[in-house]
Amino acid sequence: MAQVTSVSGAPYGFHTLLSELASLFSSKELAVVANVGSLVQPLTKAQYQAQQGQIPFNLFSHLDQQQQWQTSVAQCNSPTGWAGRLADYLAAQKTNSGSFPAFLSVAGNVLEGADASTQPIAIAPGQSLELAGFNSSAASQARLTALTALLTTDNGVSLVQAANQMMSMSMEDAKSLASALAQATPLQTQFPKTTLGSQLQQVAQIIQVQSQLGMSRQIFFCSLQGFDTHTGELGTLNTLYPELSQDLAAFYDATQELGMAESVTTFTESDFNRTFQPTSGGGSDHGWGGHHLVLGGAVQGGQIYGQFPAFELGGPDDTDVRGRWIPTTSIDQYGATLASWFGVPTSALPTIFPNLVNFGAANLGFLG
Repeated sequence: MAQVTSVSGAPYGFHTLLSELASLFSSKELAVVANVGSLVQPLTKAQYQAQQGQIPFNLFSHLDQQQQWQTSVAQCNSPTGWAGRLADYLAAQKTNSGSFPAFLSVAGNVLEGADASTQPIAIAPGQSLELAGFNSSAASQARLTALTALLTTDNGVSLVQAANQMMSMSMEDAKSLASALAQATPLQTQFPKTTLGSQLQQVAQIIQVQSQLGMSRQIFFCSLQGFDTHTGELGTLNTLYPELSQDLAAFYDATQELGMAESVTTFTESDFNRTFQPTSGGGSDHGWGGHHLVLGGAVQGGQIYGQFPAFELGGPDDTDVRGRWIPTTSIDQYGATLASWFGVPTSALPTIFPNLVNFGAANLGFLG
């Protein structure tokens, strides 16, 4: 265990394979937000067991809990994600001077960036967004001109028109990004040769050219999978923990290299925690509330925010007898704190987090 001490003097411990994160906590660049999860409203154990309060839809389901983390809407399915609604707000306020999308995923298409009026974008790390099969020859450019003309021709079919418009916008975004990246100086920060490391490196490269893209506010989505540890949990975490720790540390180093550590905040989210009680195969089952990391120069680090549950099987914060902690902090509060730092006024937060009005504190204080 890597022992750390919070700013209040309380002793805590990070897993020994999270040594980089422990160091960032000690240097006050990283904070932990305890027992966060999907909620419609505050919920007690008595309410949960009596089915008297509003309980999240399809609780303990991977797909549903992932959607609820990405939408902040726990009572039903939502067609838009909270980051997508945040992107819509930025567009309405004309926060960014460029037309490049505010939400970008380097882990495939995700619900979190889905929105009502703006278009998210997804790219594969290290790969160009531009169309393949075209070059600078006259014949190739003539084909590209013809394709562009077809995409802008009004054919009277609404669905086709929408698809053509999206294709045209994607081509413009690809051209803008390729042009900006081509002018960038290679980063000196060395990223681990891992899936998450490659994703974070690509994000850092795009942040590096944000001014060329006309972007002052952007949201990026990365993904590290493999935590569904029903069996053999220790062996799996021995691989995942150092990857997470080293990759996040490298990304923070890159933001320092760019002189943007104060302007970039990295945060974690997951479908749910794991049960406190192990399974017979040395693993764990689907839980609920979990602890999350927030990292960056603007983070009020070296502290634990929120409230830890009582780590007791069948205790006051357990849904049953397996150690599935009822969250004491909602996704809405967690996300609203991030959105407030991002520049969203308190009055506009409920348009992004519809259930926020059900909770007391809209800002948890982990960002300065």
